[in-house]
Amino acid sequence: MSGSDRASGGGALAGLRVVELANEKCAWAGKLLADMGADVILVEPPSGDVARGYGPFLEDEPGPDRSLHWWHHHTSKRGIVLDLETEPGRAALRKLAAKADILLEAEAPGVLAERGLDHPPLLAANPRLVYCSITPFGRSAPRQDELATDLTVLAAGGPVWMNGYDDHSLPPMRGLGNQGFAMGCHYAVMSILTAILWRGASGEGQHIDVSLHAAANVTTEAGSYVWLVARETVQRQTGRHASQVPSMPSQTRCADGRYVTTGFPPRRPSEYAQLIEWMRRIGLDENFPETVFLQMGAERASIDLSKIGIDDEVTAIFGAGREALCLIAANVSAEEFFEGAQQAGIAVGAILSPEEAFENAHFKARGMQVEVEHPELGRRFRYPGAPYALQKGAWQISRRAPRLGEHTAEVLAEIGR
Repeated sequence: MSGSDRASGGGALAGLRVVELANEKCAWAGKLLADMGADVILVEPPSGDVARGYGPFLEDEPGPDRSLHWWHHHTSKRGIVLDLETEPGRAALRKLAAKADILLEAEAPGVLAERGLDHPPLLAANPRLVYCSITPFGRSAPRQDELATDLTVLAAGGPVWMNGYDDHSLPPMRGLGNQGFAMGCHYAVMSILTAILWRGASGEGQHIDVSLHAAANVTTEAGSYVWLVARETVQRQTGRHASQVPSMPSQTRCADGRYVTTGFPPRRPSEYAQLIEWMRRIGLDENFPETVFLQMGAERASIDLSKIGIDDEVTAIFGAGREALCLIAANVSAEEFFEGAQQAGIAVGAILSPEEAFENAHFKARGMQVEVEHPELGRRFRYPGAPYALQKGAWQISRRAPRLGEHTAEVLAEIGR
């Protein structure tokens, strides 16, 4: 499928051409743009991007075209090889940028400037270009030259401090899957789309400077703001928001030995009424003395949660809701608990492994499994689907990740090299 064929295939970003310089720090941003219909041209060095060597591998057999990490991050893209250490390679990239809408890169500050490929000359040649740079601390920050990995981005930005267990003798937790890089990529995509809208009104492109550290820091929810405003440090808690004041535990074990998160206990009278009915259906209402408080919650006009710890009645009602959920969980399976809470309109969650989540009926119903053809292997593989649901603008994985240099001749012919 050529770039023009890809653009005509639909998608909210159909018609946009993106030049992506292969780098694990910006790979997710390129995928988001590509799966939404943009023609993303992935530029690799002759040796291939290092991420082709990242495991796990298909059937545990290493190889540049067998990395599942690579497969996931580069769907719907076309791949070319350019040697940017040489003038012919740099000249080809300039030609690509001159006909592109977006250039996406995550090189260390100064690297592209030394090659004459930084944003000033490329924007001069193509004033409508949106040039997006993703670096650990920003292009012009005091720490611009510091090296970083996904781990250090998450640790320095704050998410690691805020994730872990009530037992603080255990170390904090880092989310897997290059979440630090992914955070920066999401901000990059939002900024790119905003810049494209601005270009539509002004006719002008611009340079976008994304800091991975800043993206991670503002993704700590209230953690950073608590420090900035109150100069207090939040503490990590098992399965719930980090807070400067410890909250009630929310995870409990079900009758089948699996764990669930009780989430937000009932907050509205209607939810207390549903909880009482749920307990009656499974025969637990008579074994729960605090049912009287649940009934009080169901009969109130409203429940002011700000009065917890101040108003004895509100405190008792709220505590009874959480205890009732724990009692139910102890008597049913995790799946029964989840489904029963959903029917009662109460937000809870079963704790699933990634494999279990991928096979979950709810995830499947949301289209989280998408089959992608690998013609070179004569097989189809199931991939994770769209990370969001859109009412308009088709999302699709149009092709599997490119093999090294697979579309070089095709793309260079398009730019008239």
